[in-house]
Amino acid sequence: MEKEEVPYTHDLVKLAENAEINLSNDQINELEEIKSYNLEARYDDYKQEFYKKANKGYTSMWSNKCKELFIWIKTQI
Repeated sequence: MEKEEVPYTHDLVKLAENAEINLSNDQINELEEIKSYNLEARYDDYKQEFYKKANKGYTSMWSNKCKELFIWIKTQI
């Protein structure tokens, strides 16, 4: 079995496509939002805006969505 090179990216939609996982439009939108956390947390000018929206309700909602997506993705591979 030949090993494939793993792409170095934070693009979750692209990674899902590479893994041949079919996503709904809602799942694509959710993965795009989740991807933004990495970028926003890395750059100072985005951090303040991210901190403003990352209140308890927002964080709880996205934490649950991440768990749901993780469980669903595991069933697809």
